[in-house]
Amino acid sequence: MDTLAPEPLAEDGSGGMRGRGAVPVRWEVAEDERFSRRVAHGVANATAELGHSVHVEVDTLRPDREYFYRFRAGGEISPVGRTRTAPTAAANLDRLAFAFVSCQNYPAGYYTAHRHLADEDLRAVVHLGDYIYEGGATGNIGRAHAPAHEVHSLADYRIRHAQYRTDPDLQRSHAAFPWIVTWDDHEVENNYADEISQHDGVAPGDFLVRRAAAYQAYYEHLPLRRSSVPKGPDMRIYRRLRFGALAEFNVLDGRQYRSDQVDRNSPEAQDPDRSMLGAEQERWLLDGLGSSTARWNILAQQTVMARADRDPGEGLRLPMDNWNGYEPARQRLFDGVVERGVENMVVITGDAHCSMAADLKQDFADPESPTVGAEFLGTSISSGGDGADTDRRGEQWLAANPHMKFYNQRRGYVRCTVDRDSYRADYRAVPYVTRRGAPVSTLAGFVVENGRPGVQEV
Repeated sequence: MDTLAPEPLAEDGSGGMRGRGAVPVRWEVAEDERFSRRVAHGVANATAELGHSVHVEVDTLRPDREYFYRFRAGGEISPVGRTRTAPTAAANLDRLAFAFVSCQNYPAGYYTAHRHLADEDLRAVVHLGDYIYEGGATGNIGRAHAPAHEVHSLADYRIRHAQYRTDPDLQRSHAAFPWIVTWDDHEVENNYADEISQHDGVAPGDFLVRRAAAYQAYYEHLPLRRSSVPKGPDMRIYRRLRFGALAEFNVLDGRQYRSDQVDRNSPEAQDPDRSMLGAEQERWLLDGLGSSTARWNILAQQTVMARADRDPGEGLRLPMDNWNGYEPARQRLFDGVVERGVENMVVITGDAHCSMAADLKQDFADPESPTVGAEFLGTSISSGGDGADTDRRGEQWLAANPHMKFYNQRRGYVRCTVDRDSYRADYRAVPYVTRRGAPVSTLAGFVVENGRPGVQEV
């Protein structure tokens, strides 16, 4: 994926390409960084309709191989990126290392975690949402949002994405690995649900105009296949990716099809028709899990799935924008996993700006209930500022939820190492993001053993 933008922050959202028609972009793929062993090349047209972006799909590359790529347009040449193709579905892959990230609010902090991430030995990075933020925040470190107001139009969203992509640490992370991406809410608007805005008085039709603009800019700036080209306000982003016989990723969309949020005490909260994923995606997920032959079944998704009670007493104090506000849908998923005999289910999650590891129980009200999987919640890249080792929410979570094993509120990413015997998650964090140069360290590590659901500290 490449975008032509000689003036990335041009006020009209054109990236400095205003009035330009189709521009031929030459692309090259090679086995070496100097491109002496070129294996594929061609020309793609960058058009104004897609913000002068190109998304090249090369189907002649060998499986499980490292490659390098670059683009040329006019007299300009892009930096070199590195990627690695996936092994065949039946390949006996011994090891898979990847990391997952989320929530990179530009004015809130520097992307130092991305700089460290780029130095890891990984096959891929999974971004779980909040790639951009839609507000007009200025922050206090000199990285104010452009444009300076909340974004609504296609031009606005293009400028915002372009601004985020000017960050050198984010560029370095993109260039180092193939990325697997999905969105959460801030790519459009905070806490939206399907066609419903967070703000009262916004007609669904008006909100869908905004969503269409946001989805198009997202597609233009992220590495997605042509199968995800948006059609107005609709864009298919949930998909399944296989890494040999070792791991299968179910990349989910928890925003575009969900029911609206409701009050915790509303009778609607327990309505069995309420959905987080929508009926079609829910069926697709359970059917795929039931037929999977992979050793590890990974759900890459947006919001906290484990019960996250904040009342250490007898009551329940639950958030309503994540799976805790969609308990019937979560129960259908867990019951479906048990009915289908799905093993080694691991859920990776973003959104909450903190780290947490938890057992997923078929019945959270009963601590002795069967454990159906494990959840690893990853913290933010920068959202929320520097963070701390713990906070009030962490104290409440660990006191009220016996299935939770760990909590931390520093910024960073989660490095995962998978083999046939175990799935290991290492929580990597930086001590600060409001100034540059922070070191990275491992706060904690957890493992899930093959055939033994639940997390264990290592």
